[in-house]
Amino acid sequence: MEDMPRPRPPYLQRGKSRHGKPYWFVKVGRSGPKITIRAEYGTKEFDEEYRAAVNGGATVKRKPRASKGTLEWAWQLYKASSAWNNEISESTRRQRSNIMKHVLKTGGASPLEDIDADAIAAGIERRAATPSQAKNFKQTMRQFFAWLKRQKIVAVNPAEDAELPKRPKTGGFKEWTEADVVKYEERWPRGTRQRVMLDVYMYTGLRRGDAAEVGPKHVYDQPAIVRDEVTGERKPIVKKVISLSTEKSQRQTAVHLPMLPPLAETLEAGPTGETFIVTETGDAYVKESLGNAFKDACVAAGIMDKSAHGLRKAAATRAADNGATAHELMAIFGWKDIKEAEIYTKAADRKRLALRAMGMLDNTAAANRDTLRS
Repeated sequence: MEDMPRPRPPYLQRGKSRHGKPYWFVKVGRSGPKITIRAEYGTKEFDEEYRAAVNGGATVKRKPRASKGTLEWAWQLYKASSAWNNEISESTRRQRSNIMKHVLKTGGASPLEDIDADAIAAGIERRAATPSQAKNFKQTMRQFFAWLKRQKIVAVNPAEDAELPKRPKTGGFKEWTEADVVKYEERWPRGTRQRVMLDVYMYTGLRRGDAAEVGPKHVYDQPAIVRDEVTGERKPIVKKVISLSTEKSQRQTAVHLPMLPPLAETLEAGPTGETFIVTETGDAYVKESLGNAFKDACVAAGIMDKSAHGLRKAAATRAADNGATAHELMAIFGWKDIKEAEIYTKAADRKRLALRAMGMLDNTAAANRDTLRS
């Protein structure tokens, strides 16, 4: 249970049951009755019970307790488990609670034994017009019933083999082209908040939640050795590295990303704060607001149908062109197979070789012109 922020509403107190479980109650005056609030703190139901208790102890019509063996009963057990509270991110819990709110409204009283693969398939089919909703519904039910199976509450997981509707081949998120990136950069030069947004996405590969959080506190110095391309001499240097524990891993897994020169230059120009990406007032974004702000910046730049999701290919190209190695690209974008990273590093090498060859051709042509003039 979350700690109550100060100041507390009048007459609201906190106690502990004989089993050590904390709970909230209202007591008006020394002689007033002690009225326990049974709803979860922070909910609309909690506020209703609190107001009723303060206003003379009027009772609030409460939802009846779910019958044992029903879908709603099982969901309440799951929400009280460590699997729900410790193994799933807050954003995922919020999403799945919203999904189940609608499911329980019509099917909460259904016995668990009646929920079979056909019932799950029907739920997926009802959401087929929005494939992401169908996918999220299936994932929610699959993990929920997997937990029930581990607890021996059900014998089988009816969502295990459920199939999602085939998505139309739209190609997924539209990829940014180099022209898109240039267009954005021209509209939002270095020194603007919107440019910081782009370059944090471009040169870190972080998801939105992590991009909203990353800041100076995540940057540290890492000693390294480089080989001089001309002399072959090995020289010690210090590289800047970005390191943070990711939201998706429940802060259990850290990523270590190279601070590439273009990003360093953008951050130097700012504006930044406790996080790299800041609002107009210099505060950090919540991830949902960051998504909206970046979309607004894209529209202002004339990029109407692209989002941060489609940046990865252009970002990998830019990173490789700016000297990122195959292993650095793997770190930035989370790739497991080095062959995927080498597609970009080899392309960057070809560009550099072509530019070098063009420079040689220019030098040769200039020398020939000088010879002809003499």
